[in-house]
Amino acid sequence: MTHPSPSGFGFAFFAVLIWGTQLPIAKSAMLDLDGYTITLARYGLAVVGMLPILLWREGRAALRFDGHGTLIWAAGVIGMAGSGLLVFTGLSMTRPEVTVIIIALQPALTAIAQWLFKGRRPAWITLCCLVAAFLGVAFVVTRGGTGLPELMRSSANELIGNALVLLGSAAWVGYALMVEKLRGWSSLRISTLSCLTALPAILIVWGLLQAIGLAVMPTGAQLIEHSWRLGYLGIPGILIAMLLWNAGTQRIGPLNAMLMINLMPVFTFAMRALEGATIRSSELIGAAIVVVALVTNNAYLRLAARRAERRHKLAGLPQTQV
Repeated sequence: MTHPSPSGFGFAFFAVLIWGTQLPIAKSAMLDLDGYTITLARYGLAVVGMLPILLWREGRAALRFDGHGTLIWAAGVIGMAGSGLLVFTGLSMTRPEVTVIIIALQPALTAIAQWLFKGRRPAWITLCCLVAAFLGVAFVVTRGGTGLPELMRSSANELIGNALVLLGSAAWVGYALMVEKLRGWSSLRISTLSCLTALPAILIVWGLLQAIGLAVMPTGAQLIEHSWRLGYLGIPGILIAMLLWNAGTQRIGPLNAMLMINLMPVFTFAMRALEGATIRSSELIGAAIVVVALVTNNAYLRLAARRAERRHKLAGLPQTQV
């Protein structure tokens, strides 16, 4: 068994901190910029940062698809471009505190996807946690149920935004399942090539929406005003957070890393409170339900992994990392 290192927890912590704070920052930029423009700038800046690092670390050979061209393009277009456009467009129509709770469902969506497409039925404890997590999200979105009539009458836009965020989260789950097949590739290579293939799709969607008037061309003054926000979303938000997350996962294992990512809603809610936003008690209760459900499931998975490790050890089989 590999003992998790304190540095690994630190790396994962700061990656989740960046991800949790980027949603309120993006929402502030949406006072002048649409979600499509923000997504284009975000991934464009990420590629500018990632490409030189990949060439330095792995050389020009890392830019080859090596027979995985279809998979890389699918991951880039569906996962990177689809997820980014859907989540940030949805964010422009709803609130960051709701968006982050929906995004927190990604581990649950992954378990469901593996059940549907790979036949890996989750344990009953996991299924109970998934149900609780979805109920927690519903509690946040409907403000404890009391805000549902108001939401249906005057905030249909917000409901659509929430649905887009959910679809974007599902697209990211599809991305994770697709890149599982790229065994032997570094995460930096996968991320860089995925961003490279996502950019044309994002640019095409952005151009079409600009042409038909569904998106507004930003002015130079607006881009300058929000330059630090766009920079944060592209460089720390993708490049630095990705490197920190990968380094942390290597040191503490994926199960411990997933436990850390459950803190993402906490950071988003904290930043929204610092901004002066009113956080309703129903939203806090719903967020707590989601976090507790995800942490409970993660703790169960860790316990199951340790039991499996002990069985392997007794049987004289190689140990697995936890």
